[in-house]
Formats: sequence, structure tokens, C-alpha cells
Amino acid sequence: MDTNEILKKVRKIEIKTKGLSKQIFSGEYQSAFKGRGMSFSEVRDYQYGDDVRNIDWNVTARTGSPFVKVFEEERELTLMLLVDISQSSLFGTKDQFKSDLATEMSAVLAFSAIQNNDKVGAILFSSDIEKFIPPKKGRSHILRIIREIIFHKPEHSGTNIEKALQYLTNVQKKRSIAFLLSDFMDKGYESALTIAGRKHDVVGIQVYDKSEVALPNVGLVQVVDPESSERRVIDTSSSVVRKQYNAWFKENATYFETMFKKQGNDTISVATGDDYVKSLLQFFKKRTG
Repeated sequence: MDTNEILKKVRKIEIKTKGLSKQIFSGEYQSAFKGRGMSFSEVRDYQYGDDVRNIDWNVTARTGSPFVKVFEEERELTLMLLVDISQSSLFGTKDQFKSDLATEMSAVLAFSAIQNNDKVGAILFSSDIEKFIPPKKGRSHILRIIREIIFHKPEHSGTNIEKALQYLTNVQKKRSIAFLLSDFMDKGYESALTIAGRKHDVVGIQVYDKSEVALPNVGLVQVVDPESSERRVIDTSSSVVRKQYNAWFKENATYFETMFKKQGNDTISVATGDDYVKSLLQFFKKRTG
């Protein structure tokens, strides 16, 4: 794909998603997140009625008198997009790949953020960290993020959500709103989610295809695992095969929902071909309710 075609595709996504974010999501985004970010300001003497969770134990031990941390509302937030660009994202049966859906949702969130004068950064990951784009403001920066999500060719094929969350914790020292977009066909990230959730407001967006929920009955089919490149023939007319596949998908989806709920993190699930605008609006309304 030449430069003109790349710019044309990015511009097409910009027109669609920037319009949505301006007309619909800007106010919703602000209501959902503004005022949630708090930054450390100073310490002062403990006063009756102060929350004991805010006691600064280091200062208290050093002085011999109780001191508490004072926080102030951050006037500016940082939005971090953690986007799964592994090979499994290049799948879809409803005129849209999972990667296309993730790109559009990322763009809507990014444009909503910059309209509220917030910074936006991105972490693109597969089984390893593929690309880190530090948070900045401005339209050109958002277009760069969109371009990278669409056209960055991953060097690895698998998915490692744990590594993405660990990288977020290490690289982003300031509190952020972190949207993690993936099909969540992965496990073992509970500890990393717990640690990241202590500092950041982590929201999981599960992007999936409906054929992954229920394998269609279309007879013998040769399939290729996009992450391992393993080829095999499966008999989709077999109810046993379909049940096994369905159980595998549900197992990962349940793990995703359970882990995020356990840590108090919000989740969104959207299928290719579905109205993600409706899903995002429901999420924002839930946050402000």
C-alpha cells in the first residue's frame, strides 16, 4: 500500500470517528472521567475525621506525629490505549475484522480525549510490546496513533495481556484512563491487572466475532491458528466439536469478565458488525450514573 492509500484510509477513519466523538462522545467522556484523576499535592497534620488510608506513614514515622497526604483534582487526564494487534485480531465474518473494530473504537476515544484537552498515548502489543507511543495532544498525534494501529506489522504472533499491563505500569507513572482492547483469548494476567488497577483506571474492551461464540455448521473446514500457524481440518457438523469450541470461547470470556469484575474494573464487549456507538454510550452512562 502506497503513502496516498495509507493517508486515504486514515483520513476516512478520522472523518467517521472524529464526527462521532464531537457530536456524541465528547460530553459523555468528560462526564465519565473528569474529576476522577487525583494527584498528590502535599502533606499536613492529621486532623480528626481524616481518612486513615491517606496517612503518610513515612512522614509520620520520621516526625513522630501523624501526617496525611493531600490530593487535588487533576485538571488534565491522560488516556492510554492498549491495543492487541496480534494475528487473531485479523479475523471477522461480518464485513469487518476485529482489528477494524478496535481501530475505530480507539479513534473515537482518542478524539474524545483531545477535545477535552487530554493527552493520548498508545501501547500496541502481541505476545510482546510492539510499539509505545508516549502521550501527547493534538490531531496529528491522534492520526499517528491510528496509522500505527492499522499498519504496524507485528513482529510476534501471539497475545500476552499480562506483558501489556506490566508495561503500562512501568512506563506510565502518572495516573491514566487505560482502555485495553483485545479479544482476550489469553489468561494469566490477574496479578498484572491488580497492580495496574491500583494506579490506573483500567477498562477492558472485548472485541470478538459472533462466529467465535458459536461455530457455524458448515461441514469440513480447514482452519489455521493465526497465532501458531497450525493447520488442521475440523468437522463443524459435529455437535461435539461445536460444543468444545463454544466452551473454549466461553472459558476465556468468563475469565475476562471475572478478573476485571474482581478488581473493580469496568468492561465492554462488542462484536464485529455490531453498533459500538451504542455500547460506548451505555458504558459512559453507567460511569456517570
